[in-house]
Amino acid sequence: MSHPTATLLISCPDQRGLVAKIANFIYANGGNIVHADQHTDAVAGLFLTRIEWELEGFNLPRELIAPAFNAIAQPLQANWQLHFSDDAPRIAIWVSRQDHCLFDLIWRQRSGEFQATIPLIISNHPDLEDIAKQFAIDFHCIPITKETKAEQEAKELSLLKQYQIDLVILAKYMQVLSPDFVTQFPNVINIHHSFLPAFPGANPYQRAHARGVKIIGATAHYVTADLDEGPIIEQDVVRVSHRDDVNDLIRKGKDLERIVLARAVRLHLQNRVLVYGNRTVVFA
Repeated sequence: MSHPTATLLISCPDQRGLVAKIANFIYANGGNIVHADQHTDAVAGLFLTRIEWELEGFNLPRELIAPAFNAIAQPLQANWQLHFSDDAPRIAIWVSRQDHCLFDLIWRQRSGEFQATIPLIISNHPDLEDIAKQFAIDFHCIPITKETKAEQEAKELSLLKQYQIDLVILAKYMQVLSPDFVTQFPNVINIHHSFLPAFPGANPYQRAHARGVKIIGATAHYVTADLDEGPIIEQDVVRVSHRDDVNDLIRKGKDLERIVLARAVRLHLQNRVLVYGNRTVVFA
């Protein structure tokens, strides 16, 4: 990006004058707004907004933007995040044996579609190590059983700290993260091979076929302590028919999983997703 930008994601109790106060902070400091979007959740009584502006010509240096805005945010009782477009988050991709989402994410990152780096792949099986070697990405195989889960998750957390990881992507990682892990590292995106809340958990394509569904879907969501119930970022569906067997559903589903996960990761990296409660606002 030739002109780096700053982005504020803000949620606060709804009240008069919010748009003017936030926009005036940028205008008063010489900023040029390039994107502004907002949503009011009347039930929750919340105002949610994303506002992005060019850093070129902005009077405040980067390190002073956060403390300056905090003086405005505190009286508004606002929760807020500040991001810069030229930052490159560090991603760890977690996989088991399926490689379709892994290949897709690496290809998109290497082609410049994602503003991020991928220094680490973690798996509970050794099957995909050759892919990591092919792209010169460090690979760590950490097998997990019910008896070793706490010990192995501690190793995984240590690796995330060692590699300074900002985001974990579960790209068909067929393990459930423990509540303790999610508490310590909450920034995790999962791709689930179903249109949630339908068919959570394991074997959704088999259960969908048995039910005779006419559409199948994929859901990318943030991970929480509750299995497959985290805030949803992106979803999509594809039609199927009585002529499709389980293998047809899996094949069509894999195509959909790649697309849905890529969209969700892109939205997250572009700082377009604002989580509140167990819901998201996506400023696409």
